[in-house]
Amino acid sequence: MKQRAPLTLAAVTAALAALTGIAALTAPAADGTAADGKGAAAARMPVERSLLVCPGPSSSDIAETTYTSFTPGAPAGEGKGSARLLGATKDAKAVLEPKEPGKPVGATANGADAPALTGSADGVLAPGWTAQLTTKVSVGRARGVLGAGCTAPGTDFWFPAVSTAKGREDYVHLTNPDDAAAVVDIKLFGPDGLAKPDAGASESIRVDPKSTKTVLLSSLVPGAQLADATAHVTTRAGRVGASVQVGEEGVGADWLPASADPSASLVLPGIPADAASVRLVVFVPGEEDADLKLRLAGPGGAISPAGSEQLHVKAGMTAVMDLKDLTRGEPGSLLLAPADAKKASPVVAAVRVVRGSGAKQELGFVPATGPVGARATVADNRPEKDATVLALTAPTADAKVKVTASPGTGGGEPASQEVTLKAGTTQTLSLAPAGGKGSYALTVETLSGGPVHAARTLSLPNEGIAMFTVQGLSDDHSTVSVPRAAQDLSVLTR
Repeated sequence: MKQRAPLTLAAVTAALAALTGIAALTAPAADGTAADGKGAAAARMPVERSLLVCPGPSSSDIAETTYTSFTPGAPAGEGKGSARLLGATKDAKAVLEPKEPGKPVGATANGADAPALTGSADGVLAPGWTAQLTTKVSVGRARGVLGAGCTAPGTDFWFPAVSTAKGREDYVHLTNPDDAAAVVDIKLFGPDGLAKPDAGASESIRVDPKSTKTVLLSSLVPGAQLADATAHVTTRAGRVGASVQVGEEGVGADWLPASADPSASLVLPGIPADAASVRLVVFVPGEEDADLKLRLAGPGGAISPAGSEQLHVKAGMTAVMDLKDLTRGEPGSLLLAPADAKKASPVVAAVRVVRGSGAKQELGFVPATGPVGARATVADNRPEKDATVLALTAPTADAKVKVTASPGTGGGEPASQEVTLKAGTTQTLSLAPAGGKGSYALTVETLSGGPVHAARTLSLPNEGIAMFTVQGLSDDHSTVSVPRAAQDLSVLTR
């Protein structure tokens, strides 16, 4: 789940006042007029600053990590801006410094010393600023392709599909981008509810300023073997970026991003066509049980999986459903909705996906993801054949989107394509820049209808293992609503 951190109203107001000479701004009333009844509705303006946090890539000495950053939007010359992603350390060094919108930049770092990153973008580089880290580990317990979209810092995260079982090592990565310490609590909920925690380890976890901390989930509940659980990460003070890195014996490793915020209906987009095993994990944060109906949205429409049409989830507990080879050769997205619209309880969800078989299995995760909204972007796509597959889902209504592939980090010309989606379907697309070299970004814009949900699968096979990672795309919130001036006193500044 990507979350953008838009400017506060006060900050936007101050910035606009400084730029345009506006001396007074008043908040609009409920009907969109100004407080005095004379103003117009709020305008939408580009955000002027974006923040991102990226977790530390890997503890493996043979890890190969690529960092990529990209901002869509205005061509060069339509404004100024700056962006920097720095190592999350006291002696921070710049790792990525994009120079203009529309051109991705990349960097590499090898081994266990590759840093977590924090940074900000302002001006023309702020709206829709996106970053991605992709790590490849060829052998060992942590082998696999591990992909993570960098996120805005926050205070509340849900992670269904974590585990403390034997053979699993799940680490929560907490990165603090600010100048003051953050204080974090972590709770684990299994099939019987809240797991008895080691309060000294799970509460008031301090994350120093400009630093990152990893917490092994099994250490929070000594002796508990939770095959499938849900982690809830909250802050008592400050804010953090939070992601879970999963390593599982025999099936590799990947990042588990946070689920979309609790909702009665969820979309889990982009389950690969060749998934050999799909396991759904759902949690109800509220006090009312949830009865969910399940549908798989494929190229031809949405169907109810035979024998897995509904799932009952008790309040405060984690429920699991084994969906086996759900997609059966066709890409799809899982749709969750209340079985009875009058009894809707918000839930969070994710699926654990395995491709391959025997000693050549590979692990990935698809959490519930919000809609792309007006625009969403995923960075670090690869031009090699079958390496990048974008899945687009219209769960409830017909929609049309425009997909644009940026130039690569080594050059090329952008390419774009419009895609029409029928309600209840998932379509896949492989689009790359003409003559592109290096990694590139994919941007999805909603032209009409919707909502539309999207996810990108990046496949980088290694010695017969279908190594892969899936990243969801969410609205980049590149604009904010700003009240119009009740009175323009700019003449006083001339």
